[in-house]
This record gives sequence, structure tokens and C-alpha cells, in this order.
Amino acid sequence: MNFQELNDLDLSNIGDWPGPIKALLILILCAGLGAGWYYFDTEDQIVQLKKVESQERDLRTKFEKKQAKAVNLELYERQLEEMKQSFGAMLRQLPDKTEVAELLVDVSQTGLASGLEFELFDPLGENRKDFYAELPIKIKVKGDYHQFGNFISGLATLPRIVTIHDISIESKGKGRLEMEAVAKTYRYLDEESGK
Repeated sequence: MNFQELNDLDLSNIGDWPGPIKALLILILCAGLGAGWYYFDTEDQIVQLKKVESQERDLRTKFEKKQAKAVNLELYERQLEEMKQSFGAMLRQLPDKTEVAELLVDVSQTGLASGLEFELFDPLGENRKDFYAELPIKIKVKGDYHQFGNFISGLATLPRIVTIHDISIESKGKGRLEMEAVAKTYRYLDEESGK
């Protein structure tokens, strides 16, 4: 077959074409049909499949995280119960309104027992938080290093929570120091009354 014979092919009578040309035409039509099928139908399905596979990976990750939590649920429940007991014990360390005055006396007596001289002991206004109130006490005391240590240790052994903040220590000569600080004590706010 030569090129002259290809020019003589009649498009209106494809049945008379030689077998290899018909086979080539069928291959071209099948390739075009396959490309069209892919472009108009399969390509969208592949994009959708990738999207669904991505969602599956995300859901699988979420499931694995939730499954890990579910497996440890009993442990978490025990930890929650321990935390509730610990929280209850801490709440018992917070005085109610009637005990705050006694606690202030305890702080003052702890300082005096440590040998400190109080120059200032000024309970400031109460600051309300979520479930507790904070009572700051501005203190200014004089003494030596060991007396300050004994005072802080004494506060730590009180049956109620007392914290020390904003500590400033200055030397006053001959081993004498002056400490200014804010001691904070806390009380539990009654849930019903908010007092």
C-alpha cells in the first residue's frame, strides 16, 4: 500500500477500505471514545475518590484518638475521682468567712514567734475569683535572714493555705533586713450565697 492509495480512499464507502486501514481507524475511534469516557466520566470519579479517601483518613485518625480515650476511660474516671478527692481536701484548707480572722492572727503570731518586728500588717480588700476569694495582706517586717526563713516555713506549716508574693528584701545594716511582701490567704465562696 502506498500514499496514492490512501488519497483514493472514499469516506462514504469505508467497507471497501483495506483491512489494516480499517483496523487503524477502529483503534483511533476506540482511543477517542476511551479518552472522552475518561474526561467526561472517570476523571470526576477519581477526584471524588481522592476526596473521600482523604475524609476516610481524617475519620480514621479521629476514630483512633477516640478509641484510645475509650480504652483508657476507666483510668480517666479513676483520675477524675482522685482529683475530686484532692480538690475537696484543698477546699477544706480554705477557711470560711468566720475563720479568716483566726488565720490573720495565725499569720501575725507566726511572724512574732519567728522573732520578726512587724512595721506593717495591712489586710487589703478581698478579691473574688471563680469559687474562692483572695485576701491579700501587705506586710513589712524587720529581722535577720534566719528569722525570715523561719517565718516562711511557719506559714507553710499552717493548716490553711497562705502564699507569699511580691517579696522585696533590703539590708538595713549589721545583719538586719527589712522585708516587704504580700501574703495572700484564700477562702472558699459558698456556692449558694456567693459569700
